[in-house]
Amino acid sequence: MATRLVILGFLRGRPQYGYELKQMIEHVMGDWTNIAFGSIYYALKKLAEQGFVEKVGIEQKGERPSRTVYQITDAGQEEFLRLLRGVWSNLERQTFEFDIGLSFMSALTMDEIKEYLQERVAHLEETLKYLDAHQAEEIAEEHVPTLLASTVFDHSRVHFKAELEWTRALLQNVEQGTFDEEIKWMRGALESERSVHSD
Repeated sequence: MATRLVILGFLRGRPQYGYELKQMIEHVMGDWTNIAFGSIYYALKKLAEQGFVEKVGIEQKGERPSRTVYQITDAGQEEFLRLLRGVWSNLERQTFEFDIGLSFMSALTMDEIKEYLQERVAHLEETLKYLDAHQAEEIAEEHVPTLLASTVFDHSRVHFKAELEWTRALLQNVEQGTFDEEIKWMRGALESERSVHSD
């Protein structure tokens, strides 16, 4: 849904071709969306089939491949508002693959776990520094609505800060041996299960 919403949103301004949309999405939303390049063309094709966008021309410069230009239709405007209202009314439940890793942490050595957590802390610290720098760069541009852009950056920052604090606490618990007994029990339970099924 996010890809369709973003494409329709940007096409409300003016007709564009696929690569132009990709550049716009990367520049404006690259830090807080995860829209794959290939999905843009697939979504444009589906939106055109459904009558939400239409082809208005083909551009070609020199020997470069031709580019199909799309514009939003009246039905597309209505679909954009439907999708937008859905986003505003939807409370997303976040899931984290890392929690799966935690569930199976007994399969790793404690040294490995500490190293991974240290790397995770360092990565999160770098991510927060990048967000700060990129926010300053973005709001320095004249055409950027400063308060709105800052609010979007703050949303990401709050999540990353919480993740950093949580990861630091987890690392401290691992270093203090808080999980040692449970990990030992989990390894023992796994060995018992193996021996039962091997008999």
